[in-house]
Amino acid sequence: MVIKIINRFRSISNCIYSQIIKLGIANVGRNFQIEYPMRVLGGERISIGDNFSSFSGFRIEAFTRHNGVQFNPKIEIGNNVSINFDCHIGCINRIVIGNGVLIASKVFITDHSHGDTTKDDILISPSERKVHSKGEVIIEDNVWIGEGVAILPNVRIGENSIIGANTVVTKSFPRNSVIGGIPGKLIKIIE
Repeated sequence: MVIKIINRFRSISNCIYSQIIKLGIANVGRNFQIEYPMRVLGGERISIGDNFSSFSGFRIEAFTRHNGVQFNPKIEIGNNVSINFDCHIGCINRIVIGNGVLIASKVFITDHSHGDTTKDDILISPSERKVHSKGEVIIEDNVWIGEGVAILPNVRIGENSIIGANTVVTKSFPRNSVIGGIPGKLIKIIE
């Protein structure tokens, strides 16, 4: 009985919290459900479709400024997207997540990095390096992203693809791909 009461209280609290967070995001569709806590930065540059759900620990950040440099980020999330625990999306350029995407826990998606791999940049503290983007990240419809995956800049994942746990995606893959490894490699195409 006590567990039922606690779960009911948690459910009501998360409904209220979802409505509060929703106010800080530019466009949010119907049936927006998140769990406390969630961090939103640059919500005015984020668009989320219908039937979005996220477990606790989700960070979504559209950075408009870093070390005096201006950015024009855009994050677009489609309909029926589900995000598990402790995921992070960071953007200074553009990140698009299509419809029906399932994201497991501890996934990191970014379109930028701190500095470059040059001799000059290596002499600067990472937090002081210029943030730059090598390109946008596009995750097409019905992609399943496994636990602990990192998706790095200038990547396009084709629709219906599956990314195995702990994969580091550094390049683009066509539709129906099964991807795994560090760095991510094509394991097979689902015919």
